[in-house]
Amino acid sequence: MKNDTKPNVTASYVGLAIGDALGATTEFMTPREIQASYGVHNRIIGGGWLHLRPGRVTDDTEMSLALGKSIIDSGGFCLSSVGDHFVTWMRSKPVDIGSTVRKGIRDYMLNGTTISDESEMSAGNGAAMRNLPVIIYCLKKWDYFEDMTLHQSHLTHNNAKSDLITLCFGEMVKVLLDTGDKLKALNIANKLIKIHPKFSYSRYKGESSGYIVDTFKTVLHHFADSSDFEETLLRVVNQGGDADTNGAIAGMLAGALYGMDSIPGKWLRKVDQNVISDIKIQTKKLLELPVRYSDEV
Repeated sequence: MKNDTKPNVTASYVGLAIGDALGATTEFMTPREIQASYGVHNRIIGGGWLHLRPGRVTDDTEMSLALGKSIIDSGGFCLSSVGDHFVTWMRSKPVDIGSTVRKGIRDYMLNGTTISDESEMSAGNGAAMRNLPVIIYCLKKWDYFEDMTLHQSHLTHNNAKSDLITLCFGEMVKVLLDTGDKLKALNIANKLIKIHPKFSYSRYKGESSGYIVDTFKTVLHHFADSSDFEETLLRVVNQGGDADTNGAIAGMLAGALYGMDSIPGKWLRKVDQNVISDIKIQTKKLLELPVRYSDEV
């Protein structure tokens, strides 16, 4: 795959960044608070609890870029390189970093720990939010996807529910890129729900926290019921809660399905253009790079 022969690959990555920037404004708000403040939040205006400038992305996009840069710089997947790039990112004083992510990176930095302790506290969405570079990288050799996903995930999030859902999102992205078939992608999620009924999004009650099961329900409820990229993201970010991460993952799926032409120009122009440029360059390199481990994991 010398070029972006799956044209929606770049759209998936750009969609992640747009969902992140759009959702950052409403993070930790309730739907009622959002409605009172904005009516419908539909513009990339920054602000929020982090007081961001318009178009600024947060840890969702930044950690994705760090993971992708690690793969490119190493000429393959190297777990110590992933850890080193996460350390560099953390030392850059990011605008936001989750407590579980911080602990995992600190444990790696201080002790060389590459597998965090298995814990219910690791059942957040921090591994799923950053995994898109692994998805893109493995498109040519999908057999590598599960192992590489779990290796990068367990640096900070070692939890069975996180593992299952992070893998599920990846499988869905691949099906969307391969087939453009939304129902086939949702069927992957539905198979997981048959085994774990508590993951079901069919009776969604508005749970939109950073708990990975809540993220799964929020993203898939709105993705399933929406008809285009814009509607998907508006529904997700106006749910509030962990709106930047839920928006990022929803943008990843919606971009993979609907493509670049579906992304509103008003959003694309507003997101930090250096980030958009980095995403486009990184996507091209990940698609061109041979899929391999560059060291022993």
